[in-house]
Amino acid sequence: MTRSPDAVLARLSGLYPKAIDLSLDRVKHLLARLGDPQDQLPPVVHIAGTNGKGSTVATLRAILEAAGYRVHAYTSPHLVRFNERIRLAGRLIEDEALVALLDEIERTNDGTPITFFEITTAAAFLAFSRAPADIVLLETGLGGRRDATNVIPRPAATVITPISMDHMNYLGDTLTLIAGDKAGIIKPGVPVVIDPQPAEAMAVLEAEWRMVEAPAYRAGEEWRAEPTMESGRFGGWRFEGQRWAFDLPLSRLPGQHQIINAGGAVACLERLDEFRIDRDAIARGLGAVEWPARLQRLSHGPLVDALPDGWDLWLDGAHNEGGGAVLADHLAQWTDRPTYLIVGALNTRNPADFLRPVARHVAAVQGVAIPGAENSHTADAIVEGARAVGIRAAPAPSVEAALAAIIAEAGAGPVRVMICGTLYLAGWVLAENG
Repeated sequence: MTRSPDAVLARLSGLYPKAIDLSLDRVKHLLARLGDPQDQLPPVVHIAGTNGKGSTVATLRAILEAAGYRVHAYTSPHLVRFNERIRLAGRLIEDEALVALLDEIERTNDGTPITFFEITTAAAFLAFSRAPADIVLLETGLGGRRDATNVIPRPAATVITPISMDHMNYLGDTLTLIAGDKAGIIKPGVPVVIDPQPAEAMAVLEAEWRMVEAPAYRAGEEWRAEPTMESGRFGGWRFEGQRWAFDLPLSRLPGQHQIINAGGAVACLERLDEFRIDRDAIARGLGAVEWPARLQRLSHGPLVDALPDGWDLWLDGAHNEGGGAVLADHLAQWTDRPTYLIVGALNTRNPADFLRPVARHVAAVQGVAIPGAENSHTADAIVEGARAVGIRAAPAPSVEAALAAIIAEAGAGPVRVMICGTLYLAGWVLAENG
């Protein structure tokens, strides 16, 4: 019987207990012993940033697949199953293949100190090197310069999505420091696509791309992505770059911020001269893109079944100040009924930073701990953060209890409920809610 990847990963985590230790030496040593699989890959697009990395990867993958290309992709974290992190030519890696890779890596590593993310990144490179594909989409795990994925000497392109304050205990407590780490994926002579950035972050990125002489393609300069209006509403968007100019449909992913994510993806594709992409493939890809827990409306399962008639239940992985600002823009459009939040968060972040932008748009918050997460904030800590920014809040012992409390307060409604604050809570909800 095939062993469970989760069981193997749990054992490996116990053998190598370092949770995060940003460095490239260990992973380079392991990859060298594995035959340097990272040097045997098809063209690589390397993506870093704070918000929008996953959506950008998902959009790139959907468009490339619509154009007929085979796409490998590495993303993190996963929501329900670890296999979500590694896609081989469009399909999630199978359990048997993943377990075999992990066993091979453990034997090769032979007890040398290493982190969980370094092990899994090595597994992704090894899998990608052994399966045919046309392109690899590679998302950083944390930062960029010292991230385990940053071992590709010359990718086909790099992308920097919007940078904001996050992971300050690892990357630094200013935008300058955080941007400096993320800028580390920029490589000499390799095109770098830059999404809209705060001025402080853009200054750091500019210094990096000028120093290494990387051609920069900046939002608002070399490329633009702007919404178009139909009958007074956003009906689509227009991309204008240095070679392409298209009117395009909105992404299947909801939210006006997805125009920027899609724009960065299309700007990247415009730079990949060896790939034949046309406007129709882009439109088909935008209509097919999937990325769970990003403004996702839940349509079935026990949590949905518990709702009164006419209520909506939504899920979003936003967890930092930048993500809160994006979520606030979307909540501002929901004026037909009150919105309640059920919020969980990791204790590496201040809940108030995420909740401050959304404070004007929500009726109340129910704070919960993330089930099974040792580094979760308590429900009381979530409540304290919400009250600090002026949101009425109360703790709940579980997501189910939080939903019941909202139903008891709001009565017949109708009401929207958004579960948010971290992808780890979102993944638990997806798993438990079927």
